[in-house]
Amino acid sequence: MSAGRDFRGYGGQPPAAAWPGGARVAVSFVLNVEEGAELHVAAGDPRNEPVHEVVSGVAEVPDLCMQSHYEYGTRAGYWRIMEVFARHGVPVTLNACGRAIELSPWLARDAIARGHEICCHGWRWEEHARMPEAEERATIARALGAIERACAVVPVGWHTRSSPSVNTRRILVEHGLLYDSDAYDDDLPHYVDVGGKAHLVLPYAFDTNDMRFHGASPSFFRAADFAGYVTDAYDWLLEEGAHRPKMMSIGLHLRIIGRPGRIAGLETVLRYLRARGGAWFARRMDIARHWRERHPPPA
Repeated sequence: MSAGRDFRGYGGQPPAAAWPGGARVAVSFVLNVEEGAELHVAAGDPRNEPVHEVVSGVAEVPDLCMQSHYEYGTRAGYWRIMEVFARHGVPVTLNACGRAIELSPWLARDAIARGHEICCHGWRWEEHARMPEAEERATIARALGAIERACAVVPVGWHTRSSPSVNTRRILVEHGLLYDSDAYDDDLPHYVDVGGKAHLVLPYAFDTNDMRFHGASPSFFRAADFAGYVTDAYDWLLEEGAHRPKMMSIGLHLRIIGRPGRIAGLETVLRYLRARGGAWFARRMDIARHWRERHPPPA
């Protein structure tokens, strides 16, 4: 058995989630804000981000095509997505990169004014797995600081793009963060030991995620593909939730679901979940606080 890995989890006997209002599923919409945090030579990065709506071969000079694809997310996608969530009265967690918020501080302020959460998604849209500890420590502090300066709110959550490093959680605990989402291993929050301290993890998901519109072999092509998969997942969790309530993460991106040919998928999901009932629509920080209150960390 590999050291530090937990293959058993709750062993088929998860704790009673006791979501507010007797909800069967805690539904967490996560809106990723990465625009301006992607790699681009014009910002001093060594190369350009290779994938947006297409795969680009421009690496050594500014890629104006790639930049404009990301800019669509803040210029058009954000407002379209916010209108949909406002119409349904659903709160959202924004996974925001520090550099993205530094470039668009208005977005963080607008999201906070609407009652949404700002979670830190790193400084730049980058992996942490290979970062030396000193560099990662500085990067995490820089990202958290950029968000606090932009909207006067200190993030309580963290989510690394791709793999964190072996040091990430220890640094997050030192910063006093409430939770991180650097796991994809369960349908419920759970604690992990970090240097003798019980740290809360809210698992994320890549399947119920609009990122599947992108990639070399995309799984979603039309809005209905996204909506159908997400509502199928909800139906199953709703049935399980009659006896064992669970949590569901739905990942979104400004530049992806915010396109007019895809946004109907989000609208369909929200209408469906409202009609079926049984959901507690919550920001991740609210789920984390509820879990810590209902299931205090082990002594």
